[in-house]
Amino acid sequence: MSTSLRTRPSSLRYAASALTLLLTGCVSGPDHVPPQMPLPAKFEEGGNKSNGNVVTAEWWTAYRDKRLDGLVAHGLSEHLDVLQALESINAASANVTVAGAGGLPSLTVDASHTLSAEKGRLRTTVGTTNTTGGEASLSWLLDFFGQYRRSRESAIASLGAAYATADNAKLTFLKDLVESYIDARYYQERIALSQASVKSRQQTYELTQLQLKAGAASRLDVVQAEGLVQSTKADIPGLEKSFTESAHHIATLLGMPASSLMGELQNSAGQPVFRGDIRAGIPADLIRNRPDIRKAERDLAAAVADIGAAEAQLYPSITLSGSISPSWVKSSGAKGASLTSWSFGPSLNLPMFDGGTLRANVDIEKSDAKTQYLAWKAAVLNGVEEVENALTAVRRDTQTLEPLRRQVQTSQESLALSTASYKDGASSLLDVLEAQRSVSDAEASLAATVQQVAKDYVDLYVAIGAGYLEPQQVASKPTEKSG
Repeated sequence: MSTSLRTRPSSLRYAASALTLLLTGCVSGPDHVPPQMPLPAKFEEGGNKSNGNVVTAEWWTAYRDKRLDGLVAHGLSEHLDVLQALESINAASANVTVAGAGGLPSLTVDASHTLSAEKGRLRTTVGTTNTTGGEASLSWLLDFFGQYRRSRESAIASLGAAYATADNAKLTFLKDLVESYIDARYYQERIALSQASVKSRQQTYELTQLQLKAGAASRLDVVQAEGLVQSTKADIPGLEKSFTESAHHIATLLGMPASSLMGELQNSAGQPVFRGDIRAGIPADLIRNRPDIRKAERDLAAAVADIGAAEAQLYPSITLSGSISPSWVKSSGAKGASLTSWSFGPSLNLPMFDGGTLRANVDIEKSDAKTQYLAWKAAVLNGVEEVENALTAVRRDTQTLEPLRRQVQTSQESLALSTASYKDGASSLLDVLEAQRSVSDAEASLAATVQQVAKDYVDLYVAIGAGYLEPQQVASKPTEKSG
């Protein structure tokens, strides 16, 4: 073998390596670097221990309500907003393929077969002619400056944003569902308290009628006692309406007809009480766990990649294209013949005078990237504020529970004493009615505070970004890279 023949394969290999290096090494625009900002070491009313990854924490189970657990499990797979957000992931995934396809070779193949003949006195040929042809066309834009690679990076980042959007939809659903369930149980508690109050005030009204007959009470006392009975009865329909609306909303969240859960929810289970720990973690945890912050970071990554795609259009582009077109023609009574034509060559596109459009496109993308960075900072600061507020609410509202429970006890004791004193004629009906109002107000305040504390925990765990993924979803979720 001659020296030239031996060295030719090596030369081809070196040329191919150089071309590959050229194609992969020249990428326009900046590379995305995950953003950072200074954060405090701990929340103002929190600890200094990190929570780690809390996206799989089933915090709602701390209410120890099996019916609530079942609603959450059912709703995460049926909520329409969640399903829409999950479907957007499929579109974003397909867009990754579309975005990168421009930098790959494109091959199209066409084939045809025609049968032709002539009729009439002016015909020039006799018989039929069969023509079979085909064409294969190849085109490859050499992506020297990374336009399509940057476009694909942007699409991958947008895919990550789509995942984060779906996660945020799940978190929003959890907040809406659990708080609606807490509201429904609160209205049930208020209905039960109002019914008990009606019963107590009805007894007082009947006692006042007996006192009137015995000459120990006036007609005014009877009217006042009856008025209190009727006003309490008038509160119940409004509470029942609110309960029904909460139940209907829960059904809608689960993708069910509005009245389908009424029978199940009408069986009262008492007001939910959170029996778990306060686990707020540290501010740095939010960047990893909150889906809205992750979406903002992925949007920023996409915007940075778009800068490179826009800059690449400022530079020349080379496209390699070629085609081959074989054909075969056969006429009646003659032998067939074939003809093959082909072409191959590069084409150069050199942007020169565009009135500043391409450069303006780069400036637009840079401005968009700055906007996305500011949006990311705003998302982080908003997340920190939400956790701080939730921690304050949990601690302060919880502190009011015990005084309110004690107030209910003392008002009930006061009612019992005033009722006994009224029966003995030692006090007036006004004392009894005032004691009954105090009991009703104290019980209503306690129920409202129990409701609020239960919702405070919802706000806290949603604010730290907890509980929107199942463990298997975390294991199967693809890694999102911006390049």
